[in-house]
Amino acid sequence: MPSDLSYVGLLFVLFVIPRFLQRYRLPAAITSLLLGIVAGELGLFDQDATLGLLSTLGITTLFLFAGLEVDVDDLRPDARVLLQHLAIWLVTLIATVAAATLLFGLQWRAGTLLALAIVTPSTGFILDSLDRFGLSHAEKRWIKAKAISSELVALGLMFIVLRSGSFQELGLSFLALVLLIGLLPPLFRWFAAAISPYAPRSEFAFLIMVALISSSITRHLGVYYLVGAFIAGLAARQFRDQLPAMSSERMLLAVEAFASVFIPFYFFKAGQHIELETLGGPAIGAGLVITLAFLTLRLSEVALHRRIVLKEPPSKGAKVGIALLPTLVFSLVCAELLRDKFIVPGYLIGGVVFYTILNTMLPGIVLKVPPPSFENPHLDPPPAASSVRDASPPGMG
Repeated sequence: MPSDLSYVGLLFVLFVIPRFLQRYRLPAAITSLLLGIVAGELGLFDQDATLGLLSTLGITTLFLFAGLEVDVDDLRPDARVLLQHLAIWLVTLIATVAAATLLFGLQWRAGTLLALAIVTPSTGFILDSLDRFGLSHAEKRWIKAKAISSELVALGLMFIVLRSGSFQELGLSFLALVLLIGLLPPLFRWFAAAISPYAPRSEFAFLIMVALISSSITRHLGVYYLVGAFIAGLAARQFRDQLPAMSSERMLLAVEAFASVFIPFYFFKAGQHIELETLGGPAIGAGLVITLAFLTLRLSEVALHRRIVLKEPPSKGAKVGIALLPTLVFSLVCAELLRDKFIVPGYLIGGVVFYTILNTMLPGIVLKVPPPSFENPHLDPPPAASSVRDASPPGMG
């Protein structure tokens, strides 16, 4: 098939089939991942440079959007509760690392990445699902704060794990990251003073360019695209006073819409890298064990924490816990890093893939609402009124 027609076919497959299957509560991201696995087995779009570029745009803009969503001022009122949550999350992470190293003989770096894949929520997917779950404003704020704080710490730990081959490597990489963080504010100031006044509506293009450059730098540091893109989003957010358009609601929606166009290619590309032989019986068994153990543990932690702090019934806390379950993007990124940089049994990587498929599907199934389409609820139709009534819990006191 001529290359131009093959891309037309790919566009149809990625933008029509996933939306059609959403009627069965199958998230579009999971459908694209499964389609990528099939394409990988058939040798379709193998080593395709164009697909690689589209995939990079997807993961970069997704984490740029996640960085833009972080408002430190919004997190401060919940600082005490967030510290409690992070303490619980870190204890769970450390226990998971210990189990991974003891049970599977993994080195601590590989064990830490495996643990991050299991316990780190996928912030973008979670935040864009909230409006569908019929949760109260207080519950949404709680979920947003916990998801963002967990992802911030997880990104820092990922950086340390990937660059800790030696003290020299870690030191030089940390210095390069500090330089990147230090250069972004002057860059945004220069743009605000010298470019923006004479180039109206250029903020979006500049922001995407900065995110791509930053993600490329962190990729060369060996810590994947998402770290640089997230840092670029955080830096842009801090300039909302000097350059309001850079982090306005309109800009957030534009970046989110841009990400929604390209993120299907990331999931498709991630699926291509998953070999079918790693998804056999042992992987299914490992995925089911991980799912039963950690979904129960993570739900119990949230319900118990809310029981102690808010004195609410466990059943109500469990609804909040269910919304925090998906680990989608972080699991896939960690699985790819484990496969490419460490010696890890294939069935464990396959188990992580099964785990993220199951935990991403579970909230929509349990709460009886349709899943979001690639992190962009603003482009999706609202859920049916009956679904909202069924899913809506009573308001918090």
